[in-house]
Amino acid sequence: MTEGNSEKEPITFVDNRKIDPETGEIRQPAADNGAAAAQAPETGNGAENGNGGDALADAISGELAERTADLQRLTAEYANYRRRVERDRKATIDSAKASVVTELLGVLDDLDRARAHGDLDSGPLKSVADKLSTALHKQGLEEFGSEGEPFDPTLHEAVQHEGSGHDPVIGIVMRKGYRFGDRVLRHALVGVTDGVADLTENAEQPTEEASDDDAGANDQ
Repeated sequence: MTEGNSEKEPITFVDNRKIDPETGEIRQPAADNGAAAAQAPETGNGAENGNGGDALADAISGELAERTADLQRLTAEYANYRRRVERDRKATIDSAKASVVTELLGVLDDLDRARAHGDLDSGPLKSVADKLSTALHKQGLEEFGSEGEPFDPTLHEAVQHEGSGHDPVIGIVMRKGYRFGDRVLRHALVGVTDGVADLTENAEQPTEEASDDDAGANDQ
């Protein structure tokens, strides 16, 4: 039985001759054919790998742009936060300074009264008063309200008024006003009178009336 099976098995052989006996042409080695056959699938895989690399590069570029936008937004928010903190810090400092200076306004009033009586013309008290005034002015304290200034109801408080009320100016200062930066710490207490222009007009009106009376008398 074994012999019968072996007789039926086909016999195969490989012709390794480099020259074809029928045509006389040189044959290509079988290994080259296999390499060429294997090269085609590799070329296809390279194309697929190229498409995948482009997609990966696009994804990385999009992620980078998104992260850059997030960084820029965070940088802008941090800059705004720093400006807000600095503004609040300055406002707190100015408020504290204004509170301290307000408590010293009474001392400045006493010094002004002493100066008006001639007590600060000389002596150690004059030096103390000058140093205190200089220190407060350096911190931003400003005084306002002097005779001849135009009357401003937002800065001055009028307790008496003389004249018709046209072009009012400060005639007398009873208490100075003070401000710290843009903040008014105390309004000036003043007496208001008419301006120079109004006084001139009022002085001219009687003269004109007297001239008219004189002319009427001469006609008679």
